[in-house]
Amino acid sequence: MNQRDAFIERLKDSLARWNVEIEELTKRARQAGEDTRQQHQEDIDDLKARRDEARKRLDALQASSGEAWDDMRQGADRAWSQLREAWDKASSRFK
Repeated sequence: MNQRDAFIERLKDSLARWNVEIEELTKRARQAGEDTRQQHQEDIDDLKARRDEARKRLDALQASSGEAWDDMRQGADRAWSQLREAWDKASSRFK
């Protein structure tokens, strides 16, 4: 497996984990009180939007080749970083 394929597989694995974790947060939010539930839902909606953006970057990355791949990789790294930051922020509110 070359570097490009390994990077794409790593992102796919991360995306799958984010999907599971978002579902877990959704379940926990349903069990919270009304005020807390609304805040959690806003966080979850933000996570889903960032996840969708990361998915678009991954799709574009998979379709890229050659020199464009490096530029696309940097964009995907940024999207994943933003998703991680949003996750950290949201998950701290669930504690």
